[in-house]
Amino acid sequence: MQKIFRVIHLLVLVLIAAPAQAQILNKIFKKPVLTGMYLQWGYNRDVYSKSTIHFTNGDKYDFKVHDAVAHDQPNFEAFTKTPLDITIPQNSFRIGFYLNKKHTHAIEINFDHAKYVVDAKQTLRVSGTFQGREIDKDTLIHPYFMSFEHTNGANFYHVNYVGQHELWRNKKRMHASVIWKAGMGIVVPRSDVILFEKQTDNQFHVAGYVMGAESGFRFYPLKNLFLEATVKGGYANYLDVLTVQGGKASHAFRYGEVIGLIGYDINFKKKQKPENDK
Repeated sequence: MQKIFRVIHLLVLVLIAAPAQAQILNKIFKKPVLTGMYLQWGYNRDVYSKSTIHFTNGDKYDFKVHDAVAHDQPNFEAFTKTPLDITIPQNSFRIGFYLNKKHTHAIEINFDHAKYVVDAKQTLRVSGTFQGREIDKDTLIHPYFMSFEHTNGANFYHVNYVGQHELWRNKKRMHASVIWKAGMGIVVPRSDVILFEKQTDNQFHVAGYVMGAESGFRFYPLKNLFLEATVKGGYANYLDVLTVQGGKASHAFRYGEVIGLIGYDINFKKKQKPENDK
């Protein structure tokens, strides 16, 4: 519940501050800079490429687990167990600011709470050093040896450019559009790691960077309320993952997502003069 209250508090602050800030920018530049904003909430499913995970801890060990296979963990069953906590499943949140009156260009803060879990009981090559000994052999990945998850979130934070093109409009309003986005940002995981029977559920931590592109469709059943369905692909590089007893890990992977969201447009001015603005 605390997560929900924090999200609501943040949204209230944004809704109060954004129109005033937009008016200031519009006066400074003597033309509309921010003409509106939108908020979105939804959920995602994810797939990941194989990833080589590099574990280090001073002179204790320095080894790699090669080509690990991983899966997502949507946790949609949480809707029945804790229906009031909508943040447990793999969720997505966006807040965007329109840059023109036709709302065809925007800048967006884009967050995906994806979860990354290395498959158990796969046999993988492990190479490197452990307590001064060289190792290079196929090893069964068992929780007593290694379990590696970003289940409190792989957590992709993007800043995106957003483009929108109308597909269907009547005399009153737009009903459907195609949308595309591209950007980059940071990853802030909270990783649950078991290594040599030692376990830790670490703190949230800026661990690397992410980049991606997204495209799909928006449908407006009401004037300001819209539904959005997109696919997204990108690359995430975790350079500094916290593990057990002061150890670190690094790995990178490509990812793909399917995302469904509901959103709401907010116009900063109720009446606007017609303008050929693209």
